[in-house]
Amino acid sequence: MHIRSIRARLTLWYTSLLTVTFLLVGGVGYALLVYSLDHDVDEALKSVAQVLVERAQGGIAPFPPSEVDEVFRRFFGFSPWDRYFGMFDPIGRLDPRLPPPGSAKLQLSPKALKNAAEGHPTFETMVDLARYPVRVITVPVIQAARLVNLIQVGMSLENSYSTRRRYLLITAAVLPIALLLAGGGGWLLARRALKPVDRMAEAARRISAEHLAERLSDPGGGDELSKLAQTLNEMLSRLDESFNQIRQFSADASHELQTPLTILKGEMEVALRSPRSPEEYQRILKSALEEIDRITRLVEGLLLLARADAGVLRMDRKTVDLSQIVEEIYEQGKLLAAARHITLLLGQMEPTLIQGDAERLRRLLLNLMDNGIKYTPAGGRVTLSLQREGEWASLKVEDTGIGLSPEDRERIFERFYRSAEARSRGEGGYGLGLCIAKSIAEAHGGRIEVSSAPGLGSTFAVLLPLDS
Repeated sequence: MHIRSIRARLTLWYTSLLTVTFLLVGGVGYALLVYSLDHDVDEALKSVAQVLVERAQGGIAPFPPSEVDEVFRRFFGFSPWDRYFGMFDPIGRLDPRLPPPGSAKLQLSPKALKNAAEGHPTFETMVDLARYPVRVITVPVIQAARLVNLIQVGMSLENSYSTRRRYLLITAAVLPIALLLAGGGGWLLARRALKPVDRMAEAARRISAEHLAERLSDPGGGDELSKLAQTLNEMLSRLDESFNQIRQFSADASHELQTPLTILKGEMEVALRSPRSPEEYQRILKSALEEIDRITRLVEGLLLLARADAGVLRMDRKTVDLSQIVEEIYEQGKLLAAARHITLLLGQMEPTLIQGDAERLRRLLLNLMDNGIKYTPAGGRVTLSLQREGEWASLKVEDTGIGLSPEDRERIFERFYRSAEARSRGEGGYGLGLCIAKSIAEAHGGRIEVSSAPGLGSTFAVLLPLDS
């Protein structure tokens, strides 16, 4: 079953982790408890046996039950009800002089006899003497470097087992309660922690393409949720800007297409109202072709920009000599400049090789040159130049035209943007030339820089990386 709620998943993960931690800590605690109880019993039995051995070496044997009880009481703090004591001769026979109660149940194992003969004590746990296992120590009594007796003392592990059982019962009782409280606390904490997410989700549902100006509330505090809200708000700002650009782009494109289409439709309607002479039909068709050419150039420009925005503008990259391209554009532009009584000059030229698409670079330079000629008054001049600047090829188009205001310099690379001065001059165009030039430069890893002032002309510098 897949749990969709993050709050429920966090609670489940938290409770599961706590369960594992509790079991791990409980298991380690149980192991330490068992070790501690066993160690305490062994140390106490060892001390009891040592006292009895010392007394046996001093000739105080056999031991009356009261004396054995006293020794057990000294080291255990009480005289265990199920305590065991036995004294054996070197071959393992029980001393018949004073068998204490329960001593008949004790028996020597071969291991204990062997260790005693070597002078070593032996710890054993016997399971067949009583209801609970009995912990026993067998200690040799050595006199004059000779084994004379074996003393065996033991104690039932009932108290130890009872302590273990109580620990397990307490743990089993506490675990569900602890997990229930922890799970409830985890649920409340997760609910409180995720409450800002619920508010952000509600705000996000209200946001649509028509209401991108709304923003998510920032819970503050600088935590992860605050950073998430800030990131989403930044994304909404970018989307809002993109939607506004698309709306403006659609409106401008529709406006620019509407004019030639209206002209084209009007001319066709006029031509069909009544019979015309061949010369009139030829004039109408020629005008229609001009409008179609305008529409074609506009659509081509829009398609190029769309591909550049999508990062799929195809470039046929080869080694290109920029100086040859500048000279070709210069030859093409002389007639256009002469028709407007503008001088087109070829400035400093340096042979410069780059990796690029020659056709795209021609269009870039042609757009810049056409822009300079279009907005330069008669009698002015436009200069093309090319030189190296460090690792860059610097292609410049300088004019003595109307120049640009600071506001215009910020916006001239926007689509369909034309300055008020340019519109007042009644120059044609769609405001796409500089935007296309910028896209081509950036597709080549370069950029365009502009320096201009109103009435003082403009300089467009295209910086492209040299062929290394």
